[in-house]
Amino acid sequence: MSGSAVLTLGETMGLITGGRIGSLAHVSEAHVGIGGAETNVAVGLSRLGVPVTWLGRVGDDSLGRRIVREVRGEGVDVRAQVDPDAPTGLMLKELTGRGTARVYYYRSGSAGSRLAPSDVPAGLVESAGLVHLTGITPLLSESARETCRSVVRRARDTGVRVSVDVNYRSTLAPVPVAAEVLGELVGEADLVFGSPEELAHVVPAGAVEGDGADVGALVRALDPEAAREIVVKRGADGASAYRDGIVVDAPGHRVEVVDTVGAGDAFVAGYLSGDIHGWSVEKKLARANACGAVMCTMPGDWEAAPTPAELEAFLGTGGDPVRR
Repeated sequence: MSGSAVLTLGETMGLITGGRIGSLAHVSEAHVGIGGAETNVAVGLSRLGVPVTWLGRVGDDSLGRRIVREVRGEGVDVRAQVDPDAPTGLMLKELTGRGTARVYYYRSGSAGSRLAPSDVPAGLVESAGLVHLTGITPLLSESARETCRSVVRRARDTGVRVSVDVNYRSTLAPVPVAAEVLGELVGEADLVFGSPEELAHVVPAGAVEGDGADVGALVRALDPEAAREIVVKRGADGASAYRDGIVVDAPGHRVEVVDTVGAGDAFVAGYLSGDIHGWSVEKKLARANACGAVMCTMPGDWEAAPTPAELEAFLGTGGDPVRR
């Protein structure tokens, strides 16, 4: 294969995080970084030895240059369009407690939201082993949505597998709007990730009776022919994967949580790394759960993404993040 094993695309933003627990109205110090679901996954894959490409738009500004430098520095093949007419998006993270945070987004009209189908060059999708998208990108703008549609069509036309993490963001669209847009995207995917709540948002209307609490019923509604792979994320409670009509459950890990942001992306990176290598569902879930747990033990959206050696050390201590 001449291209990357995985291609992903979407918006990455500058990230300002309060230096301590408390409202940003009063915290006097903050840390500057970057973050975005797709680059979080890309960095996670790169650290696990998987060739990966990230495509997106950044502004012609300091934050845009920082994004390109840091993501490229993690071994990711960066295809960043520099938009001279729009700024790089920004998010502010307010630490509300140990392991909890509130995030504010300033991304309306950002460079990343202006992603267009023409930004994706010929051959990039077609040479990938797998394309990974999230439910964030198609909700950014009409052009970003059309970019996702175009990429999926190109992948379908050339037999490239498509992975979608629902990753619903209520700040981008209300549930009825997201259900239509994300339902369309999920309907084209070979591999789907989501929490039970996220999956309930994207099932066809009327396909499940009651409040959608029956995860098995949700999966059957999403995949009535059992032709796809549906992965249900439950955080510390582990995860389940449904494939070929069979469900595999895997326990999570109990760790001292420092920061949960990015844990879901680390989980996805772990699972996709195993998928690229042709691993069993059981082995993929085990790696994914470990990646998500390790991510929770340190601050940052992607900085704690583990390497294989770090995963081995983590699992070798029975999931205890402290080496003794």
